[in-house]
Amino acid sequence: MSRRRRKVLPKEPVRCVIETLSHDGRGIARSDGKTQFVDGALPGETVMAKMVSTRSRFDELRALEVLESAPERQTPPCEFADLCGGCSLQHMSADAQIGFKENTLREHFAHFGGIEPEEWVPPMRSEASVGYRRKARLGVRYVKARESVLVGFREKRNSFLTDIDHCVVMDPRIGERILPLRELLHGMDAFDRIAQVEVACGDDVAAMVFRNMDDLSDRDRQALIDFGKAHELHIYLQPKGPDTVHRIWPESSGPSDERLHYRLEEFDLTMAFHPMDFTQVNAGINRSMVHRAVEWLDVQPGERVLDLFCGLGNFTLPLARCSAQVVGVEGDDAMVVRGRENARANGLENVTFHGADLHGDFTGQSWAREGFDKVLIDPPRSGAEQICEHLTAFGASRIVYVSCNPATLARDAGVLVRNGYRLVRAGVMDMFPHTTHVESIALFERIER
Repeated sequence: MSRRRRKVLPKEPVRCVIETLSHDGRGIARSDGKTQFVDGALPGETVMAKMVSTRSRFDELRALEVLESAPERQTPPCEFADLCGGCSLQHMSADAQIGFKENTLREHFAHFGGIEPEEWVPPMRSEASVGYRRKARLGVRYVKARESVLVGFREKRNSFLTDIDHCVVMDPRIGERILPLRELLHGMDAFDRIAQVEVACGDDVAAMVFRNMDDLSDRDRQALIDFGKAHELHIYLQPKGPDTVHRIWPESSGPSDERLHYRLEEFDLTMAFHPMDFTQVNAGINRSMVHRAVEWLDVQPGERVLDLFCGLGNFTLPLARCSAQVVGVEGDDAMVVRGRENARANGLENVTFHGADLHGDFTGQSWAREGFDKVLIDPPRSGAEQICEHLTAFGASRIVYVSCNPATLARDAGVLVRNGYRLVRAGVMDMFPHTTHVESIALFERIER
């Protein structure tokens, strides 16, 4: 059996005239009728690019030199931007980035839902384009040939880790400690047995969770503790699955003590979370997003509200401040527990949290039988198509949909419109500056018959 021959890529750079952008932020050019996707290129530019792969219908290239630059081009704030896969749009101005995300949402509404909102709201802009990211998973790899440990994100379109010593996009409590972290890991006995480091930042403190593939020596444990003390970080270990995560610095009095916190000042709320919990990465955008969601739902004092995919209560508890009752529903039992903890800690008695499978018809559940006046839904990237088919059973006058995937939002919006709702307004939120990630929010109102 013969092996398939690998195509030989041209060694010389090729000239590309960029026409538009793909949804993943790559420039699109054409050559003899074949599509070319060019990393690091913007519409209107002419670039010299290196071929990195070729297929029957398209080629993939990386820009090496910009011959004619677009007005939207800027100098990336990070010196590793051309190689690191953590960001893909640092070479594009902030206004152009947000415009790209708005266009992406518009195109998805038209393509997947065949609809358009009655009103496009101005984009929600991030307070800062650097130093904003509070959550990340950092890869760790020992490179024997270089006798060094790398820590960071993968390079663009391959599995290698980028050789970085800092990250300007991360919260400085983490981003400015990449080099000390590398030096720590390189000096440990388990220098080649740490798989990754999860990082999470609250308003008060930042944490690192080390995925240790073997039991650590006493020397290594002490090195991690000393690192936490020196850099004012909480240090956790994860020897096996997620349920084995535990804090070793500061000493923990029990699982309920292992929490970080963030404030939602507008609603007088302090939200506690475990470093492994899902939380929004951009604290400024999160505060604005919660405000907008509550404002758009226009909850009245006597109303009953449903919050689907509620997590630890990021929307649930603010809604409880202005309604008669809020029901938060989540598929992750650990987050249900966290939501209840946060409700008790903030003195809220008009909110309940329930665990449920949110992939089918849940309208018969005991917590759902009384119906709801308003609904908020914040699903994962896969969206909530089946849920939207059943939401009309509640008779809610308004639905606010918070989305991290414009394609599934557009698809689900089509379901809601076919089932008696108007898409009143929508807009993007720049939760992840310098990336192609599109976070958005939409308001639906029931059509009165």
